[in-house]
Amino acid sequence: RLRMSRFPAALQAKDVDYQMLLAANAHVGTRNATVAMDTYVWKRRADGLFILNIQKTWEKIVFAARVIVAVENPEDVCVVAARIYGQRAALKFASHTGCKAIAGRFTPGSFTNYITRGFKEPRVIVVTDPRMDAQAVREAAYVNIPCIAICDSDSPLSYIDVAIPANNKGRHSIGLVYWMLAREVLRLRGTIFRTQQWNVMVDMFFYRDPEETEKEEVANVAPTKAAFEEGAVWAEATETAPDATQQNWGGDAAAASATWESAAPVAAAEEWGAGAAPAAAAAPATGNWGADAAAPAAGNWAPPAAGGANNWA
Repeated sequence: RLRMSRFPAALQAKDVDYQMLLAANAHVGTRNATVAMDTYVWKRRADGLFILNIQKTWEKIVFAARVIVAVENPEDVCVVAARIYGQRAALKFASHTGCKAIAGRFTPGSFTNYITRGFKEPRVIVVTDPRMDAQAVREAAYVNIPCIAICDSDSPLSYIDVAIPANNKGRHSIGLVYWMLAREVLRLRGTIFRTQQWNVMVDMFFYRDPEETEKEEVANVAPTKAAFEEGAVWAEATETAPDATQQNWGGDAAAASATWESAAPVAAAEEWGAGAAPAAAAAPATGNWGADAAAPAAGNWAPPAAGGANNWA
């Protein structure tokens, strides 16, 4: 491994950085190589794939970070990613560095036509693939905007000012390059220290398939749902099970209440009936309202005797 003499020791790459680049296949190119990218090619494998020099990849990452940091306003930097594997990485890079991102289709005229709704006037742009983002590269050249691009072995370098040699077709390679670029930008700004590890995982910059994400969510929800159902069944069984203590107390109370209610009316009726009979017999007649006639018996609705009717005269 050659040591970079153009950068101080603080900007030198560590062994972990090279290992990550190799693990993400950032050094694997295509079967074709342009003349402009020949300086970044290390060798060609037996299967015909060109291998890029990862030391130059790190040099260009540091150089691109220094260009981005030179812009005073972070919002004057625009990241363009039309490739689906680079959209998540571009959005994450923009969120951590404070720049703007155009993920997806690039609207023609975004850099040249001020009538366009998404019109922008950036000072530096970063593109994921010079071939797929050719419209953004061409418009940046029209208005003299420096362009930083992740270039593969077959990428054209027309209107490219800073080329980062790396695999721009793999999800892991694109995410790792953007992650290293964002980390280097934050280090140069003084937001994070080189002696400390960045707390943002590189996995956050990788593209994730929506179907795989949905399957993971379903797999995570299934155990929780099963535990919830078990808890609901246990709670229902607990609520429906009768309590022996409450059942005994309830039975005694019901029996006592039934005995008291059944005995009380009978006794009360007997006492009131016994007291009412002598009172009715001893009551004297007043106002000559048929005092000579005997008091009719209870329940006797027959008319009085003939002699009693003359008392009305």
